[in-house]
Amino acid sequence: MADIKEKTFAKKVFDKLAEIYPEVKPALEYSSAFELLISTILSAQCTDARVNIVTKTLFKKYKKPQDYINVPIKELEKDIFSTGFYRQKAKSIQGCCKMLIEKYNGKVPKDFDALVTLPGVGRKTASVVAGNAFGIPAIAVDTHVKRLSNLLGFIESDDQTKIELRLKELLPESYWINSSHWLATHGRLICFAKKPKCYECILAKLCPSFNPSSNSPGVNK
Repeated sequence: MADIKEKTFAKKVFDKLAEIYPEVKPALEYSSAFELLISTILSAQCTDARVNIVTKTLFKKYKKPQDYINVPIKELEKDIFSTGFYRQKAKSIQGCCKMLIEKYNGKVPKDFDALVTLPGVGRKTASVVAGNAFGIPAIAVDTHVKRLSNLLGFIESDDQTKIELRLKELLPESYWINSSHWLATHGRLICFAKKPKCYECILAKLCPSFNPSSNSPGVNK
């Protein structure tokens, strides 16, 4: 479990992120929980920008779960081709929509444990939907969250579940949903995987990867 020093450090980091990104929101574009679910499935190994391009047309063609089931899978594959891994994603989407109809009357369940039983839905996707569609405290761990959590000394692990649980230990529930957006936004704008803008970073003095003499309590190994 995180101690007081670790929690204080983490809150200080996220408070600074909240200062510079006060109105963060999901990068994916959607108008319903169902659209967010489909978008997040498509976002695996794909940029949110590319997914938004695809769903701009996709969501006009497919408006409800039954629409995705009715279409031949080859046609659906063609519609989502540019998101990559299109065969598996098409299979997951159709399986997910079938379960939504059979078990949940065509509605996206709010319960996290129910969400993760849907085909193509892991903890990250379930967290995105629970947090952003329903306002249920959750932390979605994407590549930015994983990378920055390690750089900032919150954890030393590539395991997304461990990172999620560690951040939940460190942060108050009220921070959970936005924590993903703050880290992802900072990762896209400042803390690049290659050539990060460390000298422009508001977290530079706190970041143990840039400033070894920072007051970071270090990782929980």
